[in-house]
Amino acid sequence: QVQVVESGGGWVQPGDSLRLSCVVSGRALSNYDMGWFRQAPGQEREFVAAIRRYGGTTRYADSVKGRFTISRNNAENTVYLQMNSLKSEDTAVYYCAAGSGIILSALTRGDQYDYYGPGTQVTVSS
Repeated sequence: QVQVVESGGGWVQPGDSLRLSCVVSGRALSNYDMGWFRQAPGQEREFVAAIRRYGGTTRYADSVKGRFTISRNNAENTVYLQMNSLKSEDTAVYYCAAGSGIILSALTRGDQYDYYGPGTQVTVSS
């Protein structure tokens, strides 16, 4: 049974940084393409960032490009989302997702991922 668990969320002020972590257990992380998604109150879940199995290719939503960085350490079964220059509109529950066999053009689609974590809350407010 594959489990995905996020951590690192919290409350920060605009302009601050935060790093989210995602640990995958039950199967080696290298089997999966990984994505981060987020959902703000009253809004649909949206894509944030994704990274291929061996980290060679990444994708970002336009709203976070240049501010967020996704990375992974397969040896530690952990994926990271480094978030810099945070804005109030980044406030959301952030979800980590694992999927296998996702074609490159579909990395941004939430329905392509097989496993999701319970989420971690990120609040950006002064």
